[in-house]
Amino acid sequence: MDKPVEIVLTALSYGGEAIGRYDGRAIFVPFGLPGETVRVRIIEERKNFARAELVEVIKPAPERIAPRCKHFGECGGCHYQHLSYADQIKIKTDILRDQLIRIGKIQDPHVMEIIASPQEWNYRNHIQFHLAESGEMGFIASGYPDALIPIEECFLPEPGINALWPTLDLETGSPIERVSLRAGMNNDLLLILESESDDAALPEMQIESDISAVHMIDDDCVVLAGDGFIIMDVGTGFSPAPGQKPGLFKVSAASFFQINTSMAAKMVAHLLENLPITPTSTVLDIYCGVGLFSAFMAPLAARIIGIESSASACQDFATNLDAFDNVELYEGLAQDILPALNCQADIAIVDPPRAGLDKTALDALIKLKPATLAYVSCDPSTLARDAARLMTGGYRLKQVTPFDLFPQTYHIESISIFELS
Repeated sequence: MDKPVEIVLTALSYGGEAIGRYDGRAIFVPFGLPGETVRVRIIEERKNFARAELVEVIKPAPERIAPRCKHFGECGGCHYQHLSYADQIKIKTDILRDQLIRIGKIQDPHVMEIIASPQEWNYRNHIQFHLAESGEMGFIASGYPDALIPIEECFLPEPGINALWPTLDLETGSPIERVSLRAGMNNDLLLILESESDDAALPEMQIESDISAVHMIDDDCVVLAGDGFIIMDVGTGFSPAPGQKPGLFKVSAASFFQINTSMAAKMVAHLLENLPITPTSTVLDIYCGVGLFSAFMAPLAARIIGIESSASACQDFATNLDAFDNVELYEGLAQDILPALNCQADIAIVDPPRAGLDKTALDALIKLKPATLAYVSCDPSTLARDAARLMTGGYRLKQVTPFDLFPQTYHIESISIFELS
């Protein structure tokens, strides 16, 4: 439909889009707000709903503010710059509660007050750009996954990243398809040049800054300068014993790590406060990554069992927890390892990807019957689905705490605590 239509928006959905109705169907509109009268153009039609792009705000909501970034409204990276931060975190809490009620069928879920990010801007320790054929770096356009928006400014990365990326100069026709930058402790930076083809030649480049750089094809890395990893400092103030300072993590180019370092520390502190870890506890850390949670729990528990499928993250985990004799690591998919695991776990922590827990892994976890289960989620819809399955399997949802790791975006991280009934 080329001709714009006028609709009234009534609510915000998970995904950052506002919802209105036209011709009997729900219309999802990015960058709109409830209560607004807007003019939109339909860009994608389905049987029961449609997606549209915002053409004009005819009657703005009183909550609407001017966005900080010139690319807001075109770039798909941010969704809520037209809202104050106080309004953003309130909306995220409401959406999380709604997903638990509507998808999980959980009556009156105990959703705690959201833990806000200390930084509303410049909080990301990791940013990824896509490359146009011209060599320009940009982000994917909102609503158009095959279109690239060249970027002149971005207010989400940490200052060190923001100082470097505008100086990068890549040739036209470069085999590089994505460029990532990571910031670690002491303002160290890691540049990651990503290609998809095994035949891609190593890029020729001048690196004037004192940074590390790698060329990565899938998970295989060639170090171009410095190191193929970065050190992250997750300082929580937690000290398990005199002289011990957990919180320094080796993170290789191909390994995942939480992008908001200060909020990662708050998540660790929350788990330490809410999990009944004792010197006799056996703790399962499923999707353990580089060992963010295990490193803080190993000094407190009798036994830590990590499960992780990424070879790079497993190597980092082994380095990061090398000092502990009570730690085991299984490399493989959770759905393959958990059914064969023979142990009596007291506590389980799961931190699955956006798709949530694989059903085979979830069923095997229920059979292991850990008395307490912490579910770290980055997607409230899959959390709600898995929460319903866990409750059917004999668990009670004690509480859910949202954490705002991603200000200015729709993403909602949370930690749910389940107890075996």
